[in-house]
Amino acid sequence: MNPATICGNVLTLSEILRYTREKGYAVGAFSPRYTAMIRPILRAGQKLASPLIVQISQKELKKYNVDIYKFAQEFYTVILEENVRVPVTLHLDHTKDFDVIKQAIEANFTSVMIDASDKSLADNIAITKKVVEYAHERGVSVEAELGRIGTTDFVETNFDEQLYTDPQEAAIFVEETGVDALAVAVGTAHGPYVDRKPKIDYQRLFEIKVAVSVPLVLHGASGIPSEMIRKAISQGGVSKINFATDLEAALLAALGYTAPLTDEKIRELEVNELQKGAEAVERVVECKIAEFLGSQNHAFDFVII
Repeated sequence: MNPATICGNVLTLSEILRYTREKGYAVGAFSPRYTAMIRPILRAGQKLASPLIVQISQKELKKYNVDIYKFAQEFYTVILEENVRVPVTLHLDHTKDFDVIKQAIEANFTSVMIDASDKSLADNIAITKKVVEYAHERGVSVEAELGRIGTTDFVETNFDEQLYTDPQEAAIFVEETGVDALAVAVGTAHGPYVDRKPKIDYQRLFEIKVAVSVPLVLHGASGIPSEMIRKAISQGGVSKINFATDLEAALLAALGYTAPLTDEKIRELEVNELQKGAEAVERVVECKIAEFLGSQNHAFDFVII
């Protein structure tokens, strides 16, 4: 049986972001990077009665040697084992390969992201439109990116340069593609902020909010102060905020490692070590929900809870 059919709280991206602008909060999209860390993310959401998104990108699948089908299976297994009742979404983050998107949909991901932001506007529209048509026919939401979000570690994307999103182009892009959510480039970057300081162009973000009707997504939120995140939500209308680096940093620090591991190595850890790492990840997710996103107790916005 398709696990999605027996987990009524597993929603599409459009569904889980439904109340964000109206009620002034954002839903956290947390990348565990390791299948064993899906559990603490979902536990945190259940504990704080918060909707949330579990996601992983194409590059993360490759870098951490994660099987996309096993990732999805673990997600649904944890929901049933932990009796998770809050609204959740299983999302494929930054992906350029249509075949990977098809695999994710086959594996019961309820949302996918096509990232053709390195293409021209016309090509980005054409590629995104094709994915939207395919995904919507199967009841799956689609996120896309316009502009280019920089990176400091190349874990999720390939480019370190930043090309800010143009509000007028954003309006055209959303209208032409029918996309469900738009990731915007307004100053944040993927990876840890070391030499560069985090920044957000709030005026540009506000102009994009006015120009488009779909929820906006802020990538590269790890390491950004809570007050900046809250302002992006209240003034910029951001509905989905991505966190990955902060979770992995907490996990590795708890385990005493400085370099990333593989999914297999994490699974091979002793039970007490795995628990220590999971507790560290759970604390980070709880902090983001309560102090950054304002999504605590917003699971009650949904009738399913």
